[in-house]
Amino acid sequence: MTAPNASAGFCPACGAALSGGARFCHRCGTPVGQGLPAMRQPGAPASGAAAVLPWGVAFVALLALVAMFAGKNFGAAKGSGIDGSANSLPTQAVDGVAAGAAPVTQGGGPAPNIANLSPSERANRLYTRIMEYAEFGKVDSVAFFAPMAMASHEMLENPTADERYHFGRIAEVTNNPAVARAQADTILQRDPENLLGLLLGARAARMTSDAAAARGFDQRLLKVLQAQLATGREEYQMHRAEIDRAAAEARK
Repeated sequence: MTAPNASAGFCPACGAALSGGARFCHRCGTPVGQGLPAMRQPGAPASGAAAVLPWGVAFVALLALVAMFAGKNFGAAKGSGIDGSANSLPTQAVDGVAAGAAPVTQGGGPAPNIANLSPSERANRLYTRIMEYAEFGKVDSVAFFAPMAMASHEMLENPTADERYHFGRIAEVTNNPAVARAQADTILQRDPENLLGLLLGARAARMTSDAAAARGFDQRLLKVLQAQLATGREEYQMHRAEIDRAAAEARK
């Protein structure tokens, strides 16, 4: 067999040097001129797939890097407040809803996975989270979690007055007066003197600039305030600060 020359090149399949005028590779039998161009040097990868592999790995690594930075920026954006500064919104969803998350409670122990909570517990936890975000002006975080919270409350089969109040408050901080008013009306249909229903009704009326309706709810609240507080209802105790603020506003 004659010595290979430069013009013959190398086999595109196995990389063997080809003889001048050879029509087939003497090592693997691949026809000359088929497959990849015969430009590979000896010791190069044995197949086209192998040649592409390093580039594929690099591309996947690049995508992973971009995704990582995008995820970090997304988490920071969701935690941004009114002034646009980054806040402490966790990258997982509420209290461990995302796989692999390991949130902790205020006491230092692990928080329960929200997927393992009852519908009522899940709705309450989401309400609490949104109210915390609203208090600190984290409007992006409120908007991010509000659809989940609203859906959780809609899924409750027999919501209590307290849960309907929570639903209405979520609607209030997300500027949805129709839902807030609907929850207030439902509470008051069952219990016309319920303080939570009355203060929620007043807030919903103020959202639509209905001053007359707001004053009507305020007057009703002040009329029954002391008698209702004397009942010692648990929901009144949990929302006592809000009731006191509503009474103070009603007296103005």
